[in-house]
Amino acid sequence: MSFDEEVERINRKKFEEMLREKARSEGSSEGKPIVLTDSNFTSEVAKAPVMLVDFWAPWCGPCRMVGPIIEQLAGEYAGRVVFGKLNVDENPVVSNTFGIQSIPTMVIFKNGKPVDGLVGAMPKSHIEDKLKPHIGQGGSHTPYQ
Repeated sequence: MSFDEEVERINRKKFEEMLREKARSEGSSEGKPIVLTDSNFTSEVAKAPVMLVDFWAPWCGPCRMVGPIIEQLAGEYAGRVVFGKLNVDENPVVSNTFGIQSIPTMVIFKNGKPVDGLVGAMPKSHIEDKLKPHIGQGGSHTPYQ
């Protein structure tokens, strides 16, 4: 195991411990997407080794189809991936920063940097296929742009 892999393993383990402790102290928030805003986006994304952010709006039909999938994945991947939801209508600064023009758009962040993404309503299996390489050991990633 390389030094970088060992550091990533330690960071992931520490992050999982922090999530469990936070859930105990705040009630059970683990396993649920967090609400992201223009004001908390940078700090929340920086905390998570891996985060999937769902850029959405309440009037968007395909977004409403993806919402329950994100909720389900948040429960299944609790402790490994943080899921966040950002309403593009209420948070134009972050939306514009990432050039979000179509919703739903899901961006995967690793160590605070965007590394992959999906645009449009996707089935659960497709979202998982995009997510898994970023939480597993090794794997090559094409940066999201």
